[in-house]
Amino acid sequence: MKYMMFVVADPEPDDPRDESDIDEWVDPLDAAGKRIIGEVLAPLAETAVVRVRGGKVLTTRGPFVETSEVILGFDILEVDDLDEAIEIAARHPMARNGRIQLRAFQPWDE
Repeated sequence: MKYMMFVVADPEPDDPRDESDIDEWVDPLDAAGKRIIGEVLAPLAETAVVRVRGGKVLTTRGPFVETSEVILGFDILEVDDLDEAIEIAARHPMARNGRIQLRAFQPWDE
């Protein structure tokens, strides 16, 4: 199963001084073929939100002061099931200093 793993900032980190090495999480998963891709996202100042309302394109550019949770990056996992995805996510450094959200990919034919 494929899961999108969102890495999200959290206003209440477990230990903001934790400087875990992300490579210690990434390298074994890449070697095992469990992590397909992952990227860090650009800062909120470079963000644009796009909506179409009444046939008009509306855009809002960041930063967004009211936002307390910010998606910092993502990884796509290929795992056997949700339990394995949770186990992998729990080892990510941001599980302690942020939040990890897992979302299964929905097959197009369902």
